[in-house]
Parts: sequence; structure tokens; C-alpha cells
Amino acid sequence: MADVAEVSRRGRPARLNREAIVAAALQSDLRTLTMRELAGRLGVTHGALYRWVADRESLLHLVGEVIVDRILPTTEPTVQTWREWLARLAWSMHDEFLAVPGYATHVAQPHEHSPHAFGQLRDRVVGAFRIAGASPEMAEQSWYVFGLSVVQWLGARQSGIHLGEVEPDFELFIDVLLRGLPARREADPVTS
Repeated sequence: MADVAEVSRRGRPARLNREAIVAAALQSDLRTLTMRELAGRLGVTHGALYRWVADRESLLHLVGEVIVDRILPTTEPTVQTWREWLARLAWSMHDEFLAVPGYATHVAQPHEHSPHAFGQLRDRVVGAFRIAGASPEMAEQSWYVFGLSVVQWLGARQSGIHLGEVEPDFELFIDVLLRGLPARREADPVTS
């Protein structure tokens, strides 16, 4: 009787896996990418691709999970570093979102988010605002302001919308955004 390791080496090697699918998708313009086009890039039938991802929305969720894994800092914010931590996250979002044609514009449009990826990103950003001294409610509100602001800025940038004669400055944008956060109401002082 053959052992499991020997049996797994028999036959054709798997042509598809999560990494190959995402790598091919990330080399495409996500605004126009079809499942048939992606299958062609991978050298498989679109039926074979559908065995890995159910539809285009599932594919975009998979891409989102990989991008969130790439952008989340490996360190945790502290009372002293939460603002720098969020600035690093925003710059990672900038670099990763704009590196993939159509990704920033996709994320900036209303759509269903990958619960796993979105939850990880949300929880880490809310946690940074909690460390900064925000109440749970204000940390959540700060997440909305931070997340929506960064994503919309990147979506506008990638879509090529003409915003004026002066080139938008992401560094300045992040500096001003983070000076106003965490969100607070008049009666809610922030400790940092």
C-alpha cells in the first residue's frame, strides 16, 4: 500500500491555488477583469476557476484579503506611536491599492466587503484609536472618518479625477487627517 506522501505526488500537479489566482488577478485591471479573462491568464478553463472562486465578487474578496494582509502593520500601536502607526497603515494602503489597476476605485465604490479582511482592518484601526484614548463609540467614529477618507482619496486619485491645478499631496492629507483624530464630541476630552 502506498503512503499518503507518495499518493499525493501522482497525477498532474495542481494548476490552481489561492496564490496563483490572486497573483494573476493583481496583474489585471480589476475594473474590467472577467472570470473568463482570469481563467485564460491562468491557462485553465473558467469552469476550473469556478471550483476555486464562486464568482467575481468572491474573487474580489480573495484579493481584498491578500491586500489587507499586506497592508496591516506587523507591530501594534502604543500610546506614543498610534499616530505614526496609522500614518504607516495609510501609506501602505496608498502603495498597495494604487499598485493594482482598478483596486482603489473598486474599494471606493459601495460594495459588500470581505467580512474577514474588513473585520481585521477595522478592528486594528479601532484599537489604535482606543489606545489613543478614544471611547469605544468615538474610536468607531474615528474608524469611519479614517477609513472612508483614505479610501475615497485613493479612489479619486486612481480614477484620474481632476481635482484642481495643484497635485494632491497624500503626506499633507494624512497629516491633517490624523491631527483631527480621534473623533470627539465637545464633552469628550481625548487624553493624547
